[in-house]
Order: sequence, then C-alpha cells, then structure tokens
Amino acid sequence: MASAAEQMASNLSWATLGKAKELRQRIFFTIGLLMIYRLGTFIPVPGIDAGALRDFMDQAQTGIGGILSMFTGGALKRMGVFALGIMPYISASIIIQLVATMWEPWKQLKKEGEAGRKKINQYTRYGTVILAAGQAFALANSLQAGNLVHNPGPFFIASTVITIIGGTMFLMWLGEQITSRGIGNGISLIIFVGIVAEIPAAVAQFLAQGRSGAISPAVIIGVLVMVAVVIAFVVFMERALRKIHIQYPRRQVGMKIYDGGSSHLPIKVNPAGVIPAIFASALLLLPTTLSTFSGGQSGPVMSTILAYFGPGQPLYLLFYAAMIIFFTFFYTHEVAFKTEEVADNLKNQNGFVPGIRPGKKTAEYFDYVVNRVLVLGAIYLAAVCLLPEILRSQFAIPFYFGGTSVLIVVSVTMDTINQLQSHLLAYQYEGLIERSQLRGKRSSKSKTARKGPARR
Repeated sequence: MASAAEQMASNLSWATLGKAKELRQRIFFTIGLLMIYRLGTFIPVPGIDAGALRDFMDQAQTGIGGILSMFTGGALKRMGVFALGIMPYISASIIIQLVATMWEPWKQLKKEGEAGRKKINQYTRYGTVILAAGQAFALANSLQAGNLVHNPGPFFIASTVITIIGGTMFLMWLGEQITSRGIGNGISLIIFVGIVAEIPAAVAQFLAQGRSGAISPAVIIGVLVMVAVVIAFVVFMERALRKIHIQYPRRQVGMKIYDGGSSHLPIKVNPAGVIPAIFASALLLLPTTLSTFSGGQSGPVMSTILAYFGPGQPLYLLFYAAMIIFFTFFYTHEVAFKTEEVADNLKNQNGFVPGIRPGKKTAEYFDYVVNRVLVLGAIYLAAVCLLPEILRSQFAIPFYFGGTSVLIVVSVTMDTINQLQSHLLAYQYEGLIERSQLRGKRSSKSKTARKGPARR
C-alpha cells in the first residue's frame, strides 16, 4: 500500500511549476550557472597551438582522451580554462574521505556535526588546490613536450598553471552554489552537462562512420539497442528498494493515548548512486593524464601503465570493477547509509524492527541487510560500467562510449526530477495551508455577520 507521500507525489501536477516562484528562481539560477560553465569550456588557455592540439585529440579520442574529454565537457580537447574540469575536487574528496575513516583526529571531526563538516570541506578545498596545481603543472609540461604550444618556457607554464587552478576553483564554487541555491547536486550537474553537450557531436561522428562504411549497419543498430536497454536497466535498478518494516509502540501524551503505527525504512539497491563510478574513473585518470600529452616521451613506468591499464585492457577492466565495488561499499557505509546513526535515530523515535532489539542489535541487522543488498548493487554498477567498455573495444566505436556516462546521465536526471518533485510538494503543502487559513477567516467572518443583535 502506498504511503501518503507517495500518493501525493502521484497526484502532483506539474502545472503548479509556473506558480512556484522560488522554484522558478532556483531553476533559472541553475541554468544560468551551467551556461557560465559551458562558456568557460570555450575560453582557451593562452599560448596553445589550437591546430596541433585538435589533431592530437582527434587521434586520442577513442582512448583515454575520450574519457578526459567526457569528464571535462570537451574543455580539455579545446584546452579551455576549465581543462581539468571538476576532477581535482572529486579526487581530493576521495582522499579526504579515506583519511577521515582511518585517522583518529578527523574521525572526531566527523562526529562534531556541522562544525566538523565545515572543517573537512575546508581541507577538501585545500586538497583541490594542491591536486589542481600538480596536474596543471604536469599538463603544461606535457603540452610543451608534445610541441602543442607557440612559445614554450617558464612564462607559459606559470600562466597555464594559474589559469587552470583558477578555473578549477571557480568550477568548485559554481557546484557549491548550485547545490545550495539551485536544483540538484552541483558537482554531478556539471559533469552531466559536460557529457550531454558532447553527445550530439559523438552521435553525428558515429553515423558518419556508418555512412562511409567503416562501421556496419548491424553494429549501429546493436549499439542503439544496447543504449536503450542499459538506460531502462539503470532506471529499474535505481528505483529498486529493499523495505524494512518499522513498528512504533503505543504512546501516551498527557491524558491522551496514541495508537502505535508502522512504516517502512527504504534501502536502495544502489544507495551510493553514481559516486562509485565517478571515483573509480577519477583514480584511473590520475596516472594517465601526464602520459597522454607527453606521447612517446613518457618514461618506462608510464609506458607500462599505459600498456596494461589502457581502456579495454584486462587489467584496466579488473581494476575498474574492483574500485567500483570498493567505493560502493565504502561510500554507502561512510556517507550514504550509516547504520549506527540510523539505528540511533530510530531508537530515539521509539521505533524498532519487529524481532530485533533496539540499539546495537538493530545496527548489526541493518549492516547485514545493507551488505547483502550492496552485493547486488555493486555487481549492477560494475556491469553497467564495464559492458560498454568491452563492446566499444571489440567493435572499434570511433568515440568514447562508456557505461559511466550513461549511469551519470540517467542518475543525475532522476535525482534532479526527484528534487523538483520535492520542491513542488513543499509548494503544494504551503498552498493547502494558505487555503485552509483563508477558509477559516471567511467562516469566522460569516459567523460574525450572521450574529443577531445582543440583548440588553
């Protein structure tokens, strides 16, 4: 039986979108900042040889260059001011969260609530600057080594590093502003917009290869069918839930006795969302960014890494799957669904799972259920991310097509729609309250008007 919230969501009218002034402001604010982001991807870093860079990126488009271009919205392909995209921030978040689970002082910070969270966010920003500086310096040197600049030298390196760091920090700020004052998760939306913006050109290139005879029509039809099947599968799995029955006892407030109720605690098959795929992709990009631009001048270590960890290689696929599975469990237990906190909150609300003692036993039961659900969720994430990689390498698709991009697009779309529905529901509640207040005022006025003259 559907809950009251689900029933109200099913009766939600999107016609109220035009009446919700605050929601419209949030939507326009989000669109405006995303337009600024797209504009920044076309502003080039000074001193780049655009023609040589274009030729190089066209050759690397089916490999790691395609992955880098996907996560940066094409900014790396054009060497724009947002060339690194939001990836340094994501990498810094991975490192900070890993350290926060192992180092005792930062463990205490996580327990301090809002103040501790602000300090950890500040450390994440510092880490973003350090990572962006290192990657920008390596990128500038690699551009020089690949003869992709007009006037190489210390001035070019300094200007490139400063420009790219500034672009990355500005993107991080944009993401935070969208999250707090717009609709959806800002970081995810930035990656989402970058992927969607590259889809038309990739599809046109794919169809052009089919017209020229480089790819058979059967492969084209197979890829389109596979994309549709993967999207439907992702939507189905993202909406899948494991519901735990929660019982609330009878309680007495003053002289009144309220009957106990029951509800369900929903646990998603994939509580971590798209974060594990992004984290795993970020780790795979770290050792290959430098070697991609240095070409044949990379050292023996980087050459070995590229040989064994290139897209489509067995070690690459194995490491990718292992990282996805690890981050699915890690992010769920440390961020998305902390079983001890959920058990404590349930105990404070006098709720309990039938047959399970409140407190520690409930947390252990949640751990048991979540771990069993996550086995399916981790396998689903790994399969969605790896299947397109395998098919792309086997059929030589002339652009980067990965399950990560499909997962990000579908998940971010569903999350943004859910947030829109939440704001519309809040607006509906406010409208119902206002109408009830107006009706109460009208009824009180009518009663006053019907009163007869008072007797003396």
